[in-house]
Amino acid sequence: MTSIYELEKLVGSYLSSDEVEKITRAYEFSAKAHEGQHRKSGEPYIHHPLEVARLLADMHMDYQTLAAAILHDVIEDTPTLKNEIQKKFGKGVAELVDGVSKLTQINFSTFAEAQAHNFRKMLMAMSNDIRVILVKLADRLHNMRTLGALSAEKRRRIARETLEIYAPIAQRLGINSIRLELEELGFAILYPMRHRILTEQVIKARGHRKEVITKIRNS
Repeated sequence: MTSIYELEKLVGSYLSSDEVEKITRAYEFSAKAHEGQHRKSGEPYIHHPLEVARLLADMHMDYQTLAAAILHDVIEDTPTLKNEIQKKFGKGVAELVDGVSKLTQINFSTFAEAQAHNFRKMLMAMSNDIRVILVKLADRLHNMRTLGALSAEKRRRIARETLEIYAPIAQRLGINSIRLELEELGFAILYPMRHRILTEQVIKARGHRKEVITKIRNS
């Protein structure tokens, strides 16, 4: 579980001290706004946006993106307004947070599977800043990693939505690491038996390759 201190250390390796301080202020603001809120798992809600920011920091995203990641749920889940964020963190961060909030408000379940391709195009078109999509992808990835506390029905719905919409967007943007993990997690939820069998076969195949390489080295 990422702490603000770990995030500060990570972003400090490529951002200026002034930018790191702005990210810290975003964390303090978000933590206060989400105070008393918890996820289904029981953990404090602030842990989620911190993890989303960590995913984006690993990609060396700019400070506005990271601040927006930490703040991405405050408009949706707290009384905080966009203009308040703009006053404290600037127009750029406020626009990103607002963009992510608008994507979150869309009810994906109203779209038939056959419409998924067109809906993906709509998502891309409605975002004026690609960083909105990046925050949303990181948000979805962390949510996929932490679905255990949800009902089986909700896990399957989110997994299908992830495979039909988010993984293809990640592929279109060339973010292969996120695409692969989204596909892996989604497949494991929708097709647990197939996933278990495939995983066993992959492990077995890797083991066989290691044996071959060892024999070649020793020959």
